[in-house]
Amino acid sequence: MKQSIPSNLTHHFLIAMPHMADPRFNHSLIYLCEHSEQGAMGLVVNQPSDLDLADLLDQLDPELDVCAEQQCQVFNGGPVEQERGFVLHPGPHQWESSLDLGPLQLTTSRDILSDMARGLGPSEALIALGYAGWDAGQLEQELADNVWLSCPADHQILFALPSADRLAAAARSLGVDWTLLTSQAGHA
Repeated sequence: MKQSIPSNLTHHFLIAMPHMADPRFNHSLIYLCEHSEQGAMGLVVNQPSDLDLADLLDQLDPELDVCAEQQCQVFNGGPVEQERGFVLHPGPHQWESSLDLGPLQLTTSRDILSDMARGLGPSEALIALGYAGWDAGQLEQELADNVWLSCPADHQILFALPSADRLAAAARSLGVDWTLLTSQAGHA
């Protein structure tokens, strides 16, 4: 499937093709937080880890109790800086270190986790450890090589669907049935 490559894929999904050679991204759906001439940065949004918000706070602030209804799964956001945490959420509230991505914000400061534990955080949030990164031109080459499909990100896919359903839903937004894609390369 050949696709034209937009010049800026910020706030787009990347859908790993079945023939993805890098096992770290096998069956991954990535939300691109930033894409420019200098490179790209995104979070894998469909690969849950074995951790949740309470586990993170046990390490960061053991005195803080997490409200049961505030439990939030933590995702493996990517292979780069896996000890670094990111919270993807809608605005407008700004925590200590938040980057405005347009429709969403990316917060890296601990204060958001404390607020989430107290029920004062964003109504929707995705917590990830680590991120995926590309150098200048690298993502464009991978897209040209059909390693990824891209499509505009959908708020509902990010926050309303279970993580196991997100990849297929993003593919459907392009009119692609994920179950029919094959990992076999073919030539006409």
